[in-house]
Amino acid sequence: MTALFGPTDVVERAALLREAGASGVFTFEGPREVFTPLVLASTVKGLDLMTNVAIALPRNPIQLAHQANDLQEISEGRFILGLGTQIRAQIEKRYGAEFDHPVARIKEMVGALRAIFATWNDGERLDFRGEYFRHTLMTPTFNPGPNPFGPPRSCLHAARPHQ
Repeated sequence: MTALFGPTDVVERAALLREAGASGVFTFEGPREVFTPLVLASTVKGLDLMTNVAIALPRNPIQLAHQANDLQEISEGRFILGLGTQIRAQIEKRYGAEFDHPVARIKEMVGALRAIFATWNDGERLDFRGEYFRHTLMTPTFNPGPNPFGPPRSCLHAARPHQ
């Protein structure tokens, strides 16, 4: 895997990386938004696509699930959702979000994502109730239905041991 950065030359860069033998490309949440370059790179066949990382704590599980599900579908099952917590200063001062209990929050977010994907792919009733997230409504208007490639694979990134 190798990095993609800004969105302006993504398709050309991804094609060159594939031709050079790269098996996949990733983005990270730094100076640019993390999902847009992967949407563009999804048009280049034969490359796995990964967020490395999407910062989880300021996001809502439903919004994140929609983004990941769409990337999984347009990439024909080649998307990996990499999530991370980031550090307190970044979450609180840059994103304006809460950082308390980051490990518990991200663990709960993963549970919420699994429940959402199970609702969409398996028809299970959405009934996720946690300390930080609550998702109990999924009407047909907002349900994309089963993804032909299944839910995206995911991984968690950590910068230091659980504290």
